[in-house]
Amino acid sequence: MTVRRIGLVVHGGRPEARAAEQTVHDWCAEHSVLCHDIDVWHDGGRRDAGSEVEAAGDPDLIVTLGGDGTFLRGARFAAEHDALVLGVDLGRVGFLTEVPAPFVRSALDAVVEDRLTVEHRMLLTLRASRRLEVPADIAELMRYGRRPPLPPPRVRTDCEAGDDWGVALNVTALNDIVVEKLARDRQVSVGVYLAGRLLASYSADALLVATPTGSTAYSFAAGGPVVSPRAEALVFTPVAPHMAFNRSVVAAPDEPVALRVLERSGQAAVTVDGQMRGVLDPGDWIGVYAAPRRLRAVRLGPMDFYGRLRERMNLTDAPAAVADGTPAPLWPVTTPPPGDLTHLALPPGPDGRPRPA
Repeated sequence: MTVRRIGLVVHGGRPEARAAEQTVHDWCAEHSVLCHDIDVWHDGGRRDAGSEVEAAGDPDLIVTLGGDGTFLRGARFAAEHDALVLGVDLGRVGFLTEVPAPFVRSALDAVVEDRLTVEHRMLLTLRASRRLEVPADIAELMRYGRRPPLPPPRVRTDCEAGDDWGVALNVTALNDIVVEKLARDRQVSVGVYLAGRLLASYSADALLVATPTGSTAYSFAAGGPVVSPRAEALVFTPVAPHMAFNRSVVAAPDEPVALRVLERSGQAAVTVDGQMRGVLDPGDWIGVYAAPRRLRAVRLGPMDFYGRLRERMNLTDAPAAVADGTPAPLWPVTTPPPGDLTHLALPPGPDGRPRPA
């Protein structure tokens, strides 16, 4: 593909990220590609994704240098401009990044030589009963490290108000949208609606709606299911609910999840991919939907999601299952698929190549 401009999102706290950043700048200079650092703080404030991407000159490719948190920030910019995003792995428990830091130069070569595939990941967006705001008296408590928070999301002027559908906010989430309590001594009480029907009213620490990509993040830590990132679904998971039913619910992508803060609840924070974006009062609500667009992530080889799941989560075998001392063998599947399975997207062969039809 033709790459005219690259936007860089760098984890500034890691020396190896700075070294990889220099490698990208050197590669860009050699290939006459413009390069611009984005996701930076200006004059003590944060800019929204649209402003950052505009300042970077609308890059064709976003390269993130860090872990999954850095990738999420880069994904926010890429989704705003429909750019490709390539994650360089400098994290510890990452599921989103693609290539190790030592291979960043060869990865960029592969992109410009069109030796890549584009993986489409589901995103979330939301509507709300009103604009979201971050009250000035709690902004300091929600600082990202020593840096200011992102601004509240803008209202999307290209969408209709929709009367009882609320206002459309300019928000995209790759992992999750969360409604959580603000006060440690008071849970949030929320009515949860799926596809327009009341599921239940919860009293909990938080309630979240995740994408399949985000199923291995906060939702997983709260006991939610692992969902293939290739799936299309909304995963609703309560966090520490005070009720017997504490299970996740997996909804279809055309079944939105609405969360209404109840009358006797405390205030609730709304976070998008881990970043606080506003506060809800009793009576306020948000509706979480599958976004019409998809994140376009660069893949340079087959995505071994389940192998990564076993490795990154340090999964161990049940003692009873390996009592005979023989570990579970690999399933190489080296022969072509039989006729009744050719319609399936089977995993690639051991050499990484597609299986013959």
